[in-house]
Amino acid sequence: MADRTTAASGVPANIAAPDAIVIGAGPGGLAAAAALQQRGLRPLVVERTERLGTSWRGHYDRLHLHTTRRLSALPGLPIPRAYGRWVGRDDVVRYLEQYAEHHDLDIATGIEVDRLERTSTGWELPATGGRVLTSPVVVVATGHNHTPYIPDWPGRNTFSGDLLHASVYRNPAPYAGRDVLVVGVGNTGAEIAVDLADGGAARVRLAVRTPPHITRRSTAGWPAQAGGILVRRLPPRLVDRVAPYVERVGVPDLAEFGLPRPETGLYARVLEGAIPVQDVGLVDAVRSRRVEPVTAVEGFDGDKVRLAGDTDVSPEVVIAATGYRRGLEPLVGHLGVLDGRGRPVVHGARTPPGAPGLYFTGFTNPISGMFREMAIDARRIARAVSRTG
Repeated sequence: MADRTTAASGVPANIAAPDAIVIGAGPGGLAAAAALQQRGLRPLVVERTERLGTSWRGHYDRLHLHTTRRLSALPGLPIPRAYGRWVGRDDVVRYLEQYAEHHDLDIATGIEVDRLERTSTGWELPATGGRVLTSPVVVVATGHNHTPYIPDWPGRNTFSGDLLHASVYRNPAPYAGRDVLVVGVGNTGAEIAVDLADGGAARVRLAVRTPPHITRRSTAGWPAQAGGILVRRLPPRLVDRVAPYVERVGVPDLAEFGLPRPETGLYARVLEGAIPVQDVGLVDAVRSRRVEPVTAVEGFDGDKVRLAGDTDVSPEVVIAATGYRRGLEPLVGHLGVLDGRGRPVVHGARTPPGAPGLYFTGFTNPISGMFREMAIDARRIARAVSRTG
């Protein structure tokens, strides 16, 4: 780590009055800080945990970026070629550490900001230990995956098996020989289900409420991410008309195995926040019946899980890959800058109405790749701040 990373005992002395405060030392926050610094500004990154990249450190062992190394670099530093085309979790963390050191970023760890308050000159940030930080500019980069969410299923507290959120899953070793139900067929749920099947679980079911669009991560060397970048420039209706033909070429029909093709268009689902599942083994696992798609979870009753269609199953373990909440309400909910789903009303270079100097990054889940879009956001935010500073 860089020498300018400081623990909760204080903010680096050379930056007691920063030009901008970035909340969150994940990829979005580090990218924004580096881009601001490249514009001649003095940003300070504050992080509530003791290390940068905490979210990535906590992901499951099998995880790799679903986007290519070349299209996932943050501003000012390529990802090393030695990390491969699809960068693994540990190498992502290593890259973030190298990134902070390369840019010599000022990072204060162990500092949690409780709430943002607008002042006549900028922003006040009450934080850990009674300190109050001030800055004319604040970039909120606390992350898309901030607060794990498990639905309040009827009877959930009666379940006699193990119920855990996907955020605490690491590898299949503890589940070898056990009957496991994974709930949720986003990229996380799909990959954990395959990991369990490969790792010796006795039975793996995958509860599906809405069948996902499934794409190959790469076809004939062409990454799905590159296609995602292209389709963002096209009319959504056109994409929805063409996508089924592309999917049929790359992914076989899994309807007979309980995973039919979705009825809604690919881009229509993306606009709702559901990006396609990139196949890293799910198709083969379903076709070989090592992963069994089942209907959605409706509730619990003792050792039973009730599924849609009045079906009961009795898994020993339920892993809820049911997503996250942004957790922004305590921080900025009083400012009128969030929509009805708790997401920022704007992101990137735009500031919310009535909140000049406030920026958000990393709260979208774009089909073109989150790292790529955070890098774009970072440059745009830095440009906007330098123009108004």
